[in-house]
Amino acid sequence: MTERSEVSSQLSTAVSTETFAERNQRLLVAELARVHAVLSGQPAAAAAGVPPESRLARVVELFGLSPFERDLLLWCAGVELDARFPAAFAAAHGDPRRTQPTFALALSLLDGAHWDALSPDRPLRAWRLVELGAGSGIVDRALAIDEPVLHFLAGVTCLDPRLAGILEPAAAPGRLAPAHRAVAAELVTLLDRLPAPATALLDGADPQTRRRVAALVSVEVGRVPLVLRGTQVPAGPDGMALARLVEREVALLGGLLYVDCRDGDEVSTLDPFLGRLGCPVLVGGPARLSTRPAPVRRVLPPLDSADRMALWRGALGEPAADGYGDLLAEVVDHFRLDVGAVEGICAEQAAAGHPAGELRRACRTQGGAGLGDLAEHIPPHAGWDDLVLPATPMAALRDIARQARYRTRVYEDWGMAARSGRGLGLTALFTGESGTGKTLAAEVLAGAIDLDLYRIDLAAVVSKYIGETEKNLRRVFDAAEASGAVLLFDEADALFGKRSEVKDSHDRYANVEVAYLLQRMEAYRGLAILTTNLKTALDRAFLRRIRFVVSFPFPAEAQRAEIWRRMFPPSLPTSGVDLASLARLQIPGGNIHGIAMAAAFLAAEDGGPLRMDHLVRAARREYAKLEKPLTDAETRGWG
Repeated sequence: MTERSEVSSQLSTAVSTETFAERNQRLLVAELARVHAVLSGQPAAAAAGVPPESRLARVVELFGLSPFERDLLLWCAGVELDARFPAAFAAAHGDPRRTQPTFALALSLLDGAHWDALSPDRPLRAWRLVELGAGSGIVDRALAIDEPVLHFLAGVTCLDPRLAGILEPAAAPGRLAPAHRAVAAELVTLLDRLPAPATALLDGADPQTRRRVAALVSVEVGRVPLVLRGTQVPAGPDGMALARLVEREVALLGGLLYVDCRDGDEVSTLDPFLGRLGCPVLVGGPARLSTRPAPVRRVLPPLDSADRMALWRGALGEPAADGYGDLLAEVVDHFRLDVGAVEGICAEQAAAGHPAGELRRACRTQGGAGLGDLAEHIPPHAGWDDLVLPATPMAALRDIARQARYRTRVYEDWGMAARSGRGLGLTALFTGESGTGKTLAAEVLAGAIDLDLYRIDLAAVVSKYIGETEKNLRRVFDAAEASGAVLLFDEADALFGKRSEVKDSHDRYANVEVAYLLQRMEAYRGLAILTTNLKTALDRAFLRRIRFVVSFPFPAEAQRAEIWRRMFPPSLPTSGVDLASLARLQIPGGNIHGIAMAAAFLAAEDGGPLRMDHLVRAARREYAKLEKPLTDAETRGWG
């Protein structure tokens, strides 16, 4: 081998082992040397085209720069990267203070000059690659490269600081259920086929799952997932300026933009913002867009039991999942938690050694988190033995418990829900006078199926502001779907009342709220219990959608005697208490409980035991509260 060929071989080997950063720097330095030679009047090699493996070539391709615009951008970069450039510009201008390039100097020295290179619609200014300094006119104003563009050319990858808190790289796709992976695969195909700029709306599921699907789509199409927070997009001209920065950042980073919407609040602002973008976009959430080309829409479906089981087993790991046995099937049946909640619970279980007894508790705690400020948690302590009811309502309550317990087997495993997803909600109406046991029965049902009971706080749900009631109800039902909780709408006639004749805008929006409730009640797959003292006040459309109507009658004398018997635990000392006499009081179980409790405190003050005279005093106070006379016939024979 000759000496020359040996040197050539060594150089070839050295170049082939270069990292991308080293190669990019070498090529950029060579290009800077070329344009510096032009600036300083030295002989310069003719531009032979930018090497394709450099960041400079990427910028030229992305933004469609002409050779003149490319060299002008290199001049601006040279000022920041090469100490020779400021002095050369000062010499060319004949002014030591003018150390930056100007358009006038570029027009006179650079090849292929064209006047429109700095017009607002040409790449240098349209994409904000360079900025004009202070002054009037264009030709004599100093030019500077935008800092993120400079970093990109130099091989440094970083987000534009102006987009901090607005745009961020998404995490790796993470775990997804098979059904949601299938939707991601559809979107990958669609984005490849749709005309630019393609738009796809991704609805359904929870925000974290939508984000993971978007990240998976990005990875599958070979792009970096970038998430834009819809709430951070300003309205008006500021939003339009932001759109250009975002699109430039997506282009520089090779990203796929995912816009994260919540509750559709941002639609009025996002619509013009997205209309300004010329890049593919995934939009997550209930957005409705009009300015983008006809978007496709894909809905992430609710997970069936097989998908939920796959999610749980994947998060737990197969050996641990096998150790839970039938308990895992029960968890899958009752709790429709999102993937983040499932992973959090599984991590907690793993850290604690996978105690089986803690799995349901962890699911109940996690699932109820979204109901905290809109509902009151009622721990279900009562059991079937605490109910004193005729045979017919007791049979109806046991039927409700049966359907709640086996709904997944019937609906999904046996395919009874295949024809329609509507009308699958398990809704019960409890009617009867106050104190007849409606709330107690709801507690018993929740305990029987081992789920939490939440009483909806109507004061927190119902709002005078248009649309807010629906949002609150959506939160209630979405959280309940995830947690499997039993919802109790106490005094439901206040919320589910009859729709009125429309006389003004308030009537119209009140009716919209009722209509929304009808839709959610029909689609809700959990157990929702409505209680009312006024069945006739409920909207008839609700009554048609209610599967069970259970009447709680005023207790007969024999039933009242049994209620009184159950009010006195064995640990309570009593003397001369006559249950038959107590049963003559014409009051329901709720008031019986109040009298028994008050009498127990009277007995405690006297040092016990509980006697009939304590019960008479407590009864008189309870009747006074009810504004009802306590007759001699009811108390005849009492001590």
